[in-house]
Amino acid sequence: MGFRRGLALLVAATFFMEIVDATVIAPAAPAMAADLGVRSVDVNVTITAYVLTLGVLIPISGWLTDRFGARRIFATALVLFTLSSLACALAPNLVLLTAARVVQGVGGAMMVPVGRLVVLRATPKTDLVRAVAYLTWPALLAPVVAPVVGGLLAEYASWRWIFVINLPLGTAALIVALAIVPDLRASRPAPFDRVGFAWVAVGTAALVVALEGLGSGFSPAVLVSAVVAVAGLGWAVRHLLRASNPLVDLRILRVPTFRITAATGSVYRGIITAIPFVLPLLFQVGFGWTAARAGLVVIALFVGNVGIKPATTPLMRLFGIRTVLLVSIVAGAACLVGMAFLTPTTPLPLLLGVLLLSGIVRSTGFTAYNSVAFADVDEPSMNHANTLLSTLQELGAGLGVAIGALLIRAGGAVTSDAVGPFRVALVLLAVLLAVPLIAAARLPRTAGNVVTGRA
Repeated sequence: MGFRRGLALLVAATFFMEIVDATVIAPAAPAMAADLGVRSVDVNVTITAYVLTLGVLIPISGWLTDRFGARRIFATALVLFTLSSLACALAPNLVLLTAARVVQGVGGAMMVPVGRLVVLRATPKTDLVRAVAYLTWPALLAPVVAPVVGGLLAEYASWRWIFVINLPLGTAALIVALAIVPDLRASRPAPFDRVGFAWVAVGTAALVVALEGLGSGFSPAVLVSAVVAVAGLGWAVRHLLRASNPLVDLRILRVPTFRITAATGSVYRGIITAIPFVLPLLFQVGFGWTAARAGLVVIALFVGNVGIKPATTPLMRLFGIRTVLLVSIVAGAACLVGMAFLTPTTPLPLLLGVLLLSGIVRSTGFTAYNSVAFADVDEPSMNHANTLLSTLQELGAGLGVAIGALLIRAGGAVTSDAVGPFRVALVLLAVLLAVPLIAAARLPRTAGNVVTGRA
């Protein structure tokens, strides 16, 4: 039916809302804690509850779409997300706020994967790169913009406005969704895989808890959660490979381009997601800057993301997705090393230039990964591929923040100056990019040509 720009923009906007709400609370935690009468660290439970709900429920989004139809599930998700945002804004205490965040996570878990599935199914392979370009920008911009928005609202207005702004956005999205989202569904939906869902839920929940705890350092609780995660996900994989109608068909990993994106592409996403987490801490703790100044400087990443967007598709068509990926990863590693050697006296134009270049290559890298992910996936397998990739990307983003915090802690153990821990963390993040680099180098030179239109 051709590329539908309005549908892609709608899904991208909801994706942006979901990521913002996953990352916006951290900078506002002190103000929220003071208002609710709790410690700042206690507010982290609202972040964990949201991410945990996403991780557990995303795997069933594909089955729900097949069973009840894309339009109904997407609209229901928007209603839940919007109403729970109102509940968050009105919450008088931490318990009710956490409960509202769980409901918000339910909406987010259905909203984004179902929306992306609709776009992927409704878009021909030849237009897939254009569609992916729209679906990629939220993952690039939201982690950069959210901390700035959260900090400014908490400081100059009220933390409750973080959730109030979702009300008009969610309402508008719902009206548009009812008008343009096609009612895609399976003619004969498979029976619900209860056993598979149970094992996936246990393993994913334990993994999210372990990742959240990892940012605070190793502890018996983190170790127990990690063991449960390995056991639960191990049994989940065993069941999914044997079941006749699995919740997620892991045979889709036989497609090389999808396998590389799902595995090492998620590692890349985690590393890149850690950058907007580490940089503000470097500027505030290491350089002694104010939160407002640090937030405004990090916007250079945002400028790089947006500035290169019109050129990403021509670049992939001209040089090929494999080449764009390799250059993006190598340049990204170089930018991380450059950030590690920034100092409080570094000229501002040079500092902004490094961040701008980092924003450019992370944008091209994300777009290339997302474009090649579904290049060789056939339409009947699209549901399983989308569900699996959505889950892995969500976990990858959580892993990135946790690894960033852990590497900063490790840096503090080997250096005593204020900037040292962040330098160590940034250099180690650059080293970790070797994992996706090696995998990208193994891609065939023709990978993704079917979606880029490259001869």
